[in-house]
Amino acid sequence: MSYAALDAVRITKACKTALHVLETVEEQDRTEAHQRKTLMIQRIEALARAAAESKNGDQAITLTSEEFWLISQNW
Repeated sequence: MSYAALDAVRITKACKTALHVLETVEEQDRTEAHQRKTLMIQRIEALARAAAESKNGDQAITLTSEEFWLISQNW
């Protein structure tokens, strides 16, 4: 599995965009996979936001290639 340290502020923005796209799906078309995707991106966004607000100056978040792919598919 590949990992990369990415800018937390940019990941937060990307997650918000991805969540906005996921919200545009009609209620009747929301599958279990859609719900899982949404929850995963919400969790990544929360972690990225926490890292972005960090006072220690290290505003990076480490994502797996799969997590990055999940976000990038919706932005």
